[in-house]
Amino acid sequence: MNPFQNRALSLSGPATDIIPVVPSDATDLTLVAPALYVTTGGLVSIVTVAGVARQVLVADFSILPVGVRRVNATGTTASGIHALVLA
Repeated sequence: MNPFQNRALSLSGPATDIIPVVPSDATDLTLVAPALYVTTGGLVSIVTVAGVARQVLVADFSILPVGVRRVNATGTTASGIHALVLA
């Protein structure tokens, strides 16, 4: 049984996929991410879904619950970044 089969996608529900992120100063994520998961902490330089550039310091194994359209290479020291997406 697939519990997601007849479920509508929702920002309040779980992500339906997790995609590894390669930080880039020029390329947006293929899907806007409602959140990021970071395995090794540090600075994460992002462009939010609102189009605002931000830098956030996160700890190891953090979830950053903000809409993200891009993770910039410049300024990002964190690694193991994954986009939690609704697909």
